[in-house]
Amino acid sequence: MPQLRLPATSNTSSAFWWALGFGLYIWLGSVAVGVDSATAFVVALVAAFAIFVYVRLYGEDERRP
Repeated sequence: MPQLRLPATSNTSSAFWWALGFGLYIWLGSVAVGVDSATAFVVALVAAFAIFVYVRLYGEDERRP
């Protein structure tokens, strides 16, 4: 039986999806606890950018020999 693998994705697309997911989570969570919507959006946008950069730089697994 062949082994099933996930399709290959670039580190950039992976970083984008992590940033989008966490940014949305931060924005919705902030609005849910009563933070102004515009303030929550700006904070979520800055956090999503920081998450994107972090995952883009440090998110790739090292190759096994």
